[in-house]
Amino acid sequence: MPVIRPLRLAAEIGGPPRHDAAHYGAARYVELARLAERGALDFITLQDSFGRPGLDALAVLSRVAPATGRVGLVPTVTTTHTEPFHVSSAVATLDWVSRGRAGWLVDVSASEAEAALFGRRSAAPAAALWREAGEVAEVSARLWDSWEDDAEIRETSTGRFIDRDKLHYVDFEGAFFTVRGPAIVPRPPQGRPVTVIDATEGHSAETAARHADVVLVRAGRPEEAAAVRESLRSRAARHGRDPDTLRVLAGLTIDLGGGERPVEPGLESPPRTTTGAGGPHYRGGPVDLAELITDWHRTGAVDGFHLTPTEPRRDLERLVNCTVSLLQHRGLFRTFHPGGTLREHLGLARPANQYTLAEGTS
Repeated sequence: MPVIRPLRLAAEIGGPPRHDAAHYGAARYVELARLAERGALDFITLQDSFGRPGLDALAVLSRVAPATGRVGLVPTVTTTHTEPFHVSSAVATLDWVSRGRAGWLVDVSASEAEAALFGRRSAAPAAALWREAGEVAEVSARLWDSWEDDAEIRETSTGRFIDRDKLHYVDFEGAFFTVRGPAIVPRPPQGRPVTVIDATEGHSAETAARHADVVLVRAGRPEEAAAVRESLRSRAARHGRDPDTLRVLAGLTIDLGGGERPVEPGLESPPRTTTGAGGPHYRGGPVDLAELITDWHRTGAVDGFHLTPTEPRRDLERLVNCTVSLLQHRGLFRTFHPGGTLREHLGLARPANQYTLAEGTS
């Protein structure tokens, strides 16, 4: 019998690219985030790229943070053409603003059109870009750890703000970056914000296995997803990681605009998903979606789902009010957030500071 793990659920709130200014009001994103929070979802994501029209995802979720209290906030962050020092500072700031609910969905930029926006270098092959993204993830972790948790002393009597002995130079030298550090932002509340990587593309899988806390995969059947999950866990173990610290979520685009579909003669259950260029796509009602999630979860194929609504407001409302409520009624999904941070939602421990550990070893 497969081990039944806690079900994890996350949702994208961005929707298809739009060009009208009314679409990008802050109230819209706050409304969607609060809806996801009411459903006790682990986190929301917000798409972003250099070639996509729209607002900056990090900035938007920094605005959403004070208007929410529990749901995790995970913007897409493109590591190509950007400096890891700035990336780590921005993500750490989101973690402070949200009081420990931040993550970042690591992405790369492979097109010449996007490279031309910066004019510093040409586009590179995907394999090289993901190796670079891995370096950004490693540098960010070091920068987040470069302040010990109690580095801030704030002694008004002496005028000392920090204990300099508890700040560390990261002295990173890689194939793509040389970063000295330390960070300019104190260590985030979570120690390290949650790193999310979509491992659908083959080149990103190794980076995900080495650096990600949450991995998104796309598979049409539970057996396929289970095989990908085991492969990622094996790779993580080869990098010296505990595979049980890896959360693997199946990506699924959902269109809840229609109703439930009847079972066709000769089929045990109605066909609910199709697989195209963008991965698995579900069209149907929220009850059938709950059945699909239940079936996959009971097989132990994945740790949960990352759901991308076709129409964010409509589909997210139906997801929370019906699908999630049904899963909660069946005892498969929690009815409240168990803690205050995204790591607590996901059952992930707060990482120890690598520099403190090194000093202890010495």
